[in-house]
Amino acid sequence: MKELKTDILVIGAGSGGLSVAAGASQMGAKVVLLEGHKMGGDCLNFGCVPSKALIASGKAAHGQANASALGVADVVPQVDYAAAKDHVHDVIAQIEPMDSQERFEGFGVTVIREYGSFVSRTQVQAGDQLITARRIVIATGSSPLVPPIPGLEQVPYFTNETIFDLRERPEHLLIIGGGPIGMEMAQAHIRLGCDVTVIEGQQALGKDDPEAAAVVLDTLRAEGVAIHENATVAQIRDNKGVIEVVTENGEVFSGSHLLLAAGRKANIDRLNLEVAGIEPTRTGIKVDASLRSTNPKVYAIGDVAGGVQFTHVAGYHAGVIIRSALFGLPSKVKTAHIPWATYTDPELAQVGLTEALARDQHGDKVEIARFDYHHNDRAISERKTKGFIKVMVIKGRPVGATIVGHQAGELINLWSLALANNLKMGQIAAMVSPYPTIGELNKRVAGAYFTPRLFENQTVKRVVGFIQRWMP
Repeated sequence: MKELKTDILVIGAGSGGLSVAAGASQMGAKVVLLEGHKMGGDCLNFGCVPSKALIASGKAAHGQANASALGVADVVPQVDYAAAKDHVHDVIAQIEPMDSQERFEGFGVTVIREYGSFVSRTQVQAGDQLITARRIVIATGSSPLVPPIPGLEQVPYFTNETIFDLRERPEHLLIIGGGPIGMEMAQAHIRLGCDVTVIEGQQALGKDDPEAAAVVLDTLRAEGVAIHENATVAQIRDNKGVIEVVTENGEVFSGSHLLLAAGRKANIDRLNLEVAGIEPTRTGIKVDASLRSTNPKVYAIGDVAGGVQFTHVAGYHAGVIIRSALFGLPSKVKTAHIPWATYTDPELAQVGLTEALARDQHGDKVEIARFDYHHNDRAISERKTKGFIKVMVIKGRPVGATIVGHQAGELINLWSLALANNLKMGQIAAMVSPYPTIGELNKRVAGAYFTPRLFENQTVKRVVGFIQRWMP
């Protein structure tokens, strides 16, 4: 057994782990990084990057078939599903060098391509290496949840870890799970020429604002996706090569291929947490507001920390713990400004409180400012008028924003900035946006907040009238 000592040991080379390793090493700490699978983790290889690449292929096909409103003849797209997957893997290959072992070794990081397992509170074994570390960061991420459905073991199925290697276009794709992954893959595949059925045990896109989610779901249904909600799966079976999904109420859905998109589970099974005095939870590892586990020398970040599971959250967590692990300064996680987006068409984005949560927490004190896409000139010119933005406001400050529509994932950035810095609606309204842009929606919704105060206020009208009578 080879022994190695280090300042920081990072377990997992996904988004969060790579950020910690790069930052700590470049600021002078001695860093060891463990990765038993692929550098770049889930996001690069199986999640954010390949899914957005496949969505882009679907969007191109949809654009060819729906261009007549812009004066261009509609055509039936000639989809080469295998070539679309080549595009996906080319995109991964272009980004891959940024996450490569060679790049991080260039930063001075010792990269060991093995899984790690605790053997004491400060030591981790990885292959034939025994690593002793002053601080340890668990950044092992999450994997697709495979629910214990009777009969599942008898049929072939895909998860997000395998669907991007499929090169033969599914005739009819069955998707179990109506969350963001399920709905993104449903729309991408319907646009690439597949039949698609989504089976969801509760409400599709159920964590989002229901009014905004309805805009997305109505669009997907109009494009041909069959979405069945409140349909709990009871059994899966093979009927002479046809996959059948049977629900508790007796419905049977048949298809050629099956994709599981029923949630995620934290990757903690290999870690031997008990030996290190680290307490697991149902969703990952128990951490405090500083992301420390029950072993104060060990942090957990990203999906494994048991909160919201987004790549950008893992990156944010990395910044939080670098402050405390490297400099010994207090640093705590805040969540109010964390946005998320679902990259369907139209996109769906959220930051802070939804309308329902704002009303639950603040009652009648909450004000809702709203502006619809069909009043935005750029959206009109591009025929992208479906959707709206609404902002939840308390005492002149936004506490949440919901956007559904074209480029919603881009627009939500401003509201994350506003929540992170406790900005007022007046500061948003003071912004000048170039005309015509989709980004004007953010300014216009702030203007909508002030409209009744300025244009429907009798006191304002009396003051203006008085001033006008006396001004020279």
